Amino acid sequence: MSTNNPINVNGASPAPTTDEKPVFFFDIDNCLYSRSYKIHDLMKTLITDYFTRELSLPKENAEHLHLTYYRSYGLAIEGLVRHHSIDPLDYNTQVDDALPLEQVFTEPDLKLREFLLELKKKNNCRLWLFTNAYINHARRVIKLLGLGPIGTDEDCIFEGVTFCDYGKIGTLANGEGELICKPKGAMFRKAMEEAGIKDVSKCYFVDDSYINCSGAVQSGWTHTAHLLEPEDPLPKVPAAPHVIRSLYELKDVFPELWK
Repeated sequence: MSTNNPINVNGASPAPTTDEKPVFFFDIDNCLYSRSYKIHDLMKTLITDYFTRELSLPKENAEHLHLTYYRSYGLAIEGLVRHHSIDPLDYNTQVDDALPLEQVFTEPDLKLREFLLELKKKNNCRLWLFTNAYINHARRVIKLLGLGPIGTDEDCIFEGVTFCDYGKIGTLANGEGELICKPKGAMFRKAMEEAGIKDVSKCYFVDDSYINCSGAVQSGWTHTAHLLEPEDPLPKVPAAPHVIRSLYELKDVFPELWK
């Protein structure tokens, strides 16, 4: 299910490096931008509409099936392909690509760009994107946030992106294979392979998802930070060694990277 090389927004595939400098993996959705943008809510509506339209289901049944597949597989698309032979790239076109992101992100996040550039310029780690979305969505969000381009050039913040490859899950309809996505261990191994790092102790990670952070820790990524919104309650059982309320707290949590 993995690709040989990550894809960047310029269409090129940066070659993995054997340099064991630490790699900081950043989730994208509800992590590089706040949940207050309600992208997740827009996505949920589009997914429900897709279930309703393509499976000819009443809205209530569509919502229930969406939740069932999400809980069973981590992503609704796996259930759709596995049980209904849905074309995953058509799903992506009608759901992820249909999000009105240009109407939501009307200006770049210059403060975040400066913060991430500062981290990169310290030269203590490499920065890498790590998402369960397809590459199209990753490209759009990063561009609109003003955090692109992706690559190894001097003006790039992120060297590459590991994404959930919807284009390689057609065999699920035949009952074969699985969709590789967070929080599965195979997805963390895929990210390490694509980023060109072998030492799990040098993997840093931030994500807003409890189960993704838990999966990272189970994969040996002990430098993991669970990002919560200011209003979120603390989990009874922490998913990760670090809990933060803002990406800017990473500077305090991992001071060794900002030296």
